[in-house]
Amino acid sequence: MKLRGRSLVRGVASAELHYCPVGLSFWGGVNPNTGQIMDHHHPLCGQSVAKRVLAIPRGRGSCTGSTVMLELLLNGCAPAALVFEQPEQILTLGVIVGQLLFGETIPVAMLSSSDFSQLCNSSYATVEDDIVHVSDALLPLPELSSESTETSIELSDMDRDILAGRHGQAAQVALEIIRQYAVVQGAQRLLDVSQAHIDACIYTGPASLRFAQKFQAMGASFILPTTLNSISIDQRRWKELGIDSTLASQAGTLANIYLAMGAQSSFTCAPYTLDSAPKLGEDIGWSESNAVIFANSVLGARTEKNPDFIDVCIALTGRAPLAGCHLPAGRRPTVCIQVGDLPPVNDSIYPLLGYVVGELAENHIPLVCGLEYLQPQLMDLKAFSAAFGTTASAAMFHLKGITAEAARFAGLEREIPDVQLDREALIESWRALNSAQDPSVDLVSLGNPHFSREEFDALTRLCRGRKKGSQVQFVVTTGRNTYESADTAGWIDVLKEFGATIITDTCWCMLGEPVIPPTARNIMTNSAKYAHYAPGMVKRGVHFGSLNECVEAGCTGQFTGAPPGSSNVQLQQSPCRYRK
Repeated sequence: MKLRGRSLVRGVASAELHYCPVGLSFWGGVNPNTGQIMDHHHPLCGQSVAKRVLAIPRGRGSCTGSTVMLELLLNGCAPAALVFEQPEQILTLGVIVGQLLFGETIPVAMLSSSDFSQLCNSSYATVEDDIVHVSDALLPLPELSSESTETSIELSDMDRDILAGRHGQAAQVALEIIRQYAVVQGAQRLLDVSQAHIDACIYTGPASLRFAQKFQAMGASFILPTTLNSISIDQRRWKELGIDSTLASQAGTLANIYLAMGAQSSFTCAPYTLDSAPKLGEDIGWSESNAVIFANSVLGARTEKNPDFIDVCIALTGRAPLAGCHLPAGRRPTVCIQVGDLPPVNDSIYPLLGYVVGELAENHIPLVCGLEYLQPQLMDLKAFSAAFGTTASAAMFHLKGITAEAARFAGLEREIPDVQLDREALIESWRALNSAQDPSVDLVSLGNPHFSREEFDALTRLCRGRKKGSQVQFVVTTGRNTYESADTAGWIDVLKEFGATIITDTCWCMLGEPVIPPTARNIMTNSAKYAHYAPGMVKRGVHFGSLNECVEAGCTGQFTGAPPGSSNVQLQQSPCRYRK
């Protein structure tokens, strides 16, 4: 059977077909050294993408998927080809960077929904630019056509000057990557942005460092105010924490390269907590999934869910594709999610709701109705955003009566398709996130994304005058700025007296042993994002629950939580609320 679609990256390949109708995050979902799928929640878990034609509807989750894609390419264990049902930007960008900077590439194609569904019963696939042949036997590898299908975009005089090399080689190469990425997005031109946030500072392996070193050798220098995401080590305390010296050297070198280019030493996955946080309507160039979603949805700033690497290119040029969430039409809800009556719940309802809404929304921007009576704090919306970004492909959401732009779409819920979210969906996801097989807790993990001032305040009130159990490690990750602010407020002293360890610069998505004790079986967290990724990334069972349940588990070494509605706990109230 011959199916014609759209070529995102030209090329030919013929191999065994791995088809799945569920999106996949390569960060936290695929081992970059082997190609094995390690996402505990994915139907293909345990199988390998290496040398196969991988057909999935879209990527999802982390912006770092592009870096994992490049690692796979340079390690020789990438898929033979990628076939998508929707335009896929993160993984495709990883292939574009591999092609332009390292001469390593694979074909990437997109099919219509009806054609994509026909792949489900086939064993082999051959990709030839925009054509996908499927069969029950391996077909010969076709020759690559010499016919060019390149699409151009409108360039400004400044863009043409940059591409001509008049602003240096680094900017020239960066803008060429942006130009090709813009074509994939369907953008017709580029726009100026006011600031950048770089997620590519995470050390995923040699490829992430080689990318930075390539631009360093070109004399790269950022022209925008630029913040750095959390990195793979606590730069100031890695020896004390027992981090491997080789990892510390490589991760530190990567971070220092971006600092030398002009980035701030922010080292946080929650840049919206900084004084430089963008304002309503401000066009920015951010990466890091939870940060992008919070910026778009809660702050009302405008950014695409930029893959790692494109964030660096934006910081070097000040230019980004005019597409998606930068456009009014790209911020419009396309599905309404109606939330039914919620059971009595605690603060874990916000990450749990975000996780389920993301699963239901997939690549659609949702307008969530039925939560108007809730009055979430900023830390609640932060938790919702991170969980939504774990399961969804979309770069934003709207909460009716709560978030920045929801009022613009008053009445739209009557015009767009709607989906019901009921208690059963919440309970099912709660059980999926609670993967531990026994109630023991060896480590309490807080700060994914990085803890904010509000969260330190709440945690301090729960921990004051108490001591954690001697058998339990209790670790919080946060940014340097927030740590200093919490220390000034006296919260750090209280938490240290409780027995907590506070780590800056890095985050749980990058931490392993020995911060996670080698003997630990189970981890307790209030982050749906970390509860999703941890079983595959660190091979531990996870208990997911509220902040109070985390503190109790830290004191007793036991998890006593229950699914939503099965206990009498009430939604925690606070005088400090957030509402637009």
